Amino acid sequence: MLDYELLRLIWWALLGVLLVGFAVTDGFDLGVGMLFRFLGKTDEERRAFLETIEPVWEGNQVWFILGGGAIFAAWPPLYATSFSGFYIAMFLVLAALILRPVGFVFRNKLADPRWRNIWDVCLFIAGFVPSLVFGVAFGNFLLGVPFRFDDTLRVFYEGSFFALLNPFALLCGLVSVAMLAMHGGTYAAFKTHSPMSDRAATAARISAVAYIILFTICGVLISMSVDGYRIASEINTAGPSNPLGKAVLSGTGAWLDNYGRYPWMLAAPVIGYLGAIGAFVFARDRAGIALISSGLAVAGTICTAGFSAFPFMLPSSLDPGSSLTVWDASSSQLTLFIMLVATLIFMPLILAYTAWVFRVLRGKVSLEHIHKGAY
Repeated sequence: MLDYELLRLIWWALLGVLLVGFAVTDGFDLGVGMLFRFLGKTDEERRAFLETIEPVWEGNQVWFILGGGAIFAAWPPLYATSFSGFYIAMFLVLAALILRPVGFVFRNKLADPRWRNIWDVCLFIAGFVPSLVFGVAFGNFLLGVPFRFDDTLRVFYEGSFFALLNPFALLCGLVSVAMLAMHGGTYAAFKTHSPMSDRAATAARISAVAYIILFTICGVLISMSVDGYRIASEINTAGPSNPLGKAVLSGTGAWLDNYGRYPWMLAAPVIGYLGAIGAFVFARDRAGIALISSGLAVAGTICTAGFSAFPFMLPSSLDPGSSLTVWDASSSQLTLFIMLVATLIFMPLILAYTAWVFRVLRGKVSLEHIHKGAY
């Protein structure tokens, strides 16, 4: 059996892979949902944009479920604390995501423009709200979440929903919105013909510029005014999971420590910037390359947050010593090992099936298909 420290590192990395997988695949679904109402000049064009994501959104959302399941099984204290503290935010996300399949089903039931406009707004909400809330959650993660453990390891959350909507977290939410709008715009440009693809490419380029500006502002604030966290005591990386008993200090610039300790982590923000630049440059003429570039930007952004915070999985602003880390918030060694074996068996199957689905559904959606009733 692999040693406990290595298993914890593997599952930290696997959690990042699942988050990246969700953001890259379902991210363009959310992005198209935000943009289609503005990109489509006619009802047929809006239907065409929706048809670029309707066959694949459900499979893409599986990554979200896998991520939640991985947190539940591999990181139980993280699951209990985050899902309790962000309960209302998670409810908003789920309610918005529920609107998506309902909108797909009911939008075309009636030809009345007013009816379709209502469902267009619902589909916009289904794309915008999760994109914003996910970014707000990452922002609060970097600020620290107001929770603590007592001496019996009962968790107490002492925040409120509206406290989550602080300026820095909302800025991170806007980074997420711009990033996924860029990703959705490149995907829509890749899957449609001109002039729809031209409008989608323009939206992707505008979103890429907004992402670069907002991402840079976040980085400056993290380096100059946002307090990060660092472990100030010895910690047993292979010991039993117990978040108490360590000393954690907060200080401005602490989230940058890892980049000096592990310079290779700088690749994450660099990939984020280069991906956004690639999306901007190639969106109009080489949409496929632009889509890959925007996917890299999404992956680089998520990895930037993960690398900056390592080994923290959920820092506590109320009691920094209660912060959850890779080394004290995991399941047992045996549980992690059994889960790893199952993952090595089923993850390749999921990847193969996903690749097969996208191969079957390759090609562009055209207005001719819409007119003929093929979609």
